[in-house]
Amino acid sequence: MYHTVKNISSRLRRLFREALWWLLIIFIAVALATAMRVLLLASFKVGGYSMFPALHGGDHVLVNKMIPGPRVPVSWGGFFTGKDLRLRRLAGYRKVRRNDVLVFNFPYTNRHKLELDMNVYYAKRCVAIPGDTFYIDSGVYRVKNVRDTLGNLAYQQKVAKAREQDFAPEAYRCHPHHPAYGWNLKSFGPLYVPRAGDTVPVDTLSVLLYKHIIEYEINSKVAIAGGQVMLGGAPIERYVFKKNYYFVAGDHATDSRDSRYWGLLPEDHIVGKAFTVWKSKDPKTGEWRWKRFFTRIM
Repeated sequence: MYHTVKNISSRLRRLFREALWWLLIIFIAVALATAMRVLLLASFKVGGYSMFPALHGGDHVLVNKMIPGPRVPVSWGGFFTGKDLRLRRLAGYRKVRRNDVLVFNFPYTNRHKLELDMNVYYAKRCVAIPGDTFYIDSGVYRVKNVRDTLGNLAYQQKVAKAREQDFAPEAYRCHPHHPAYGWNLKSFGPLYVPRAGDTVPVDTLSVLLYKHIIEYEINSKVAIAGGQVMLGGAPIERYVFKKNYYFVAGDHATDSRDSRYWGLLPEDHIVGKAFTVWKSKDPKTGEWRWKRFFTRIM
């Protein structure tokens, strides 16, 4: 009896140690997977065709968060809602470049106010980086003193050949949607893309370009009164930007809601650079697109 009880006790201790060991392995595996998703890689599903032909609806893309660097929360106030969550970006291994395909949080889920909404993601191509002066000439994307092709030139040329009446008025007119500018799909800009630390002169006309991003940075209203720009109730003639900004556009230039319509993308909204399609399923037929598996995003 004594040996039987001793053997049972020994087996229980052994099973307990094995259970602890497996729990430790599971905990480490979950921790590593979570760390990888937060700091290195994430997967996102593409819902539409605004990035066609680079991306198709139903593509699942891998995103490299080390470009420009992973984001971590510094305040948990909006963690459960996903809105107005304060984030800090850790160092990455390089900055965003022109023609990178970016996944980011869409800034205007509230169409009247720029917000950080962690629940809504877009994929677009970066066509201008901080410090660039971006413009559209006859439908073609340009950056001052840069000769590179930006985005999908073939679709931009389709815009150039189309007539204004081929588009709905709300699709033809562009940011900042004001008669003083009259910017549209064929003729846009020049628009300076601010970088952190830049001082930009502000008047009743130029403020129309930057109003929403200034309000986002300082969490205070910009108003025009008596021919002056008022910020938090005080008149200003210049503004120093705190963040970097980007101009992003869909490759399918005739059908993409991007910076041409809603303005500049704050850097803190960027999740990372999409670099490969790891699987793809046709949303209409439900069939796998095997040829798109593990295709590089160019």
